[in-house]
Amino acid sequence: MGSNKGQSKKLIAFLVCFTIMSAFASMYYDTWVKSYNEAMKDPFWNLGNILMALVYATIYVVITRSINGFKVTYMRASGLFGSQLLGIGMTNFITFVQISLIGRGRLPIKPLLILTGQEVAIALGWSICCSLMFKLIYPPRKLIIVYGNHNTETLIKKMSKRRDRYEICESVSCDEDIEVIKERILKYDSVIISDVPSAMRNKLLKFSVDKSIRIYVTPKISDIIIRGSEDFNLFDTPLLLNRNDGLSLSQRFMKRAMDIILVLIAIVIASPFMIAASLAIKLYDRGPVLYKQKRLTVGGREFDVYKFRSMVVDAEKKGEAKLAGKHDDRITPVGRVIRAIRFDELPQLFNILKGEMSFVGPRPERPELHYKYEQSMPEFRYRLKVKAGLTGYAQVIGKYNTTPYDKLKLDLMYIEKQSFLLDIKIIMMTVKIVFAPEATEGVTGEMVETYRELHPQRDQKELDQILK
Repeated sequence: MGSNKGQSKKLIAFLVCFTIMSAFASMYYDTWVKSYNEAMKDPFWNLGNILMALVYATIYVVITRSINGFKVTYMRASGLFGSQLLGIGMTNFITFVQISLIGRGRLPIKPLLILTGQEVAIALGWSICCSLMFKLIYPPRKLIIVYGNHNTETLIKKMSKRRDRYEICESVSCDEDIEVIKERILKYDSVIISDVPSAMRNKLLKFSVDKSIRIYVTPKISDIIIRGSEDFNLFDTPLLLNRNDGLSLSQRFMKRAMDIILVLIAIVIASPFMIAASLAIKLYDRGPVLYKQKRLTVGGREFDVYKFRSMVVDAEKKGEAKLAGKHDDRITPVGRVIRAIRFDELPQLFNILKGEMSFVGPRPERPELHYKYEQSMPEFRYRLKVKAGLTGYAQVIGKYNTTPYDKLKLDLMYIEKQSFLLDIKIIMMTVKIVFAPEATEGVTGEMVETYRELHPQRDQKELDQILK
């Protein structure tokens, strides 16, 4: 029953995605034939026109799929439309470059701009309809959570925010008898296994597979490392190989070349915004525009990271690291604006140019916080196996208030799977979320508990202020 439901859901998702792709390809074909092909000295014949439409559709699908623009079964309408908007924009930009090369720069941009406007309008309606349709046809998935020693309240809260997709109906401790747990799991079509001891987890995984029950698992660090392995088939005994040697020489060269090219383009584009931010900061309180902080990059090397100053002068008078709260009174009005739209990070483009950072990688941590995190999470030093980055997996998936342990897992997911294509995908996802204010939320919840561990001398009043 569950299998048939899942297959029908996939089929419907494929059909609605194929519909919008076909519509856009058809619209582009019409625009190309009427506005571009006829204006060329040597127009294409019919098969050439069809090929142009197929190339357009391929570019659109590859870009949009990489930024989750076809995840119609679980994304909200706003997220779906945001991905479609970016996919359409990038596809049509690439297409216009292609048209300009074919037409030797003589063809106008207006028809493509009109096409873009039409596609955006269709994408908006399509995103809303898809979200409503799947919400009506497929009710929230009912789940049971099997939890271990660590508090799973945060995970439950996060999943409860998507009541349109998930409904956690029951929870059971791993301290219960395993036969009792299995019996309770059978009442549902999905189970969440969170922080359960390995021996029991293995049994529950095999049981759920045998009963065709969907499984959600919070991964351990070792799970993430294994995910980066490749099949090793030299013998008839299956082996997994984890090389742990990072990028090859050619991959490092390509990554550095991409960094230099992108940062030069970004500096040119961002120059007006950096000038405006500098003037606003200076005019507000006459203080310095930039500030420097010691951060760690690959191999534990220290460097000075550059940022636009978003807090009052001498925000950390004692020189001690202090995390920014959601309503931190140290943040200036100008600072709140530039932090919300990520402009405070723009000076780090020069860190990338100097080779201290990369466009994609784990965010550089302050030495004092890094070593304190490492005391409770020894694996935290694994982040230093690659160069620090302006953006990364933890930034496009997590939030500012994501717990350090979850950020570590996300960073390790990137480190184990890093590639040139993954870097491009993360950069595109960064562009998508750059104006999402929720990703700059202050420190709350488990993050404050971590902060409490790192700073036991802080009194409760100060911690309460951070939680506000």
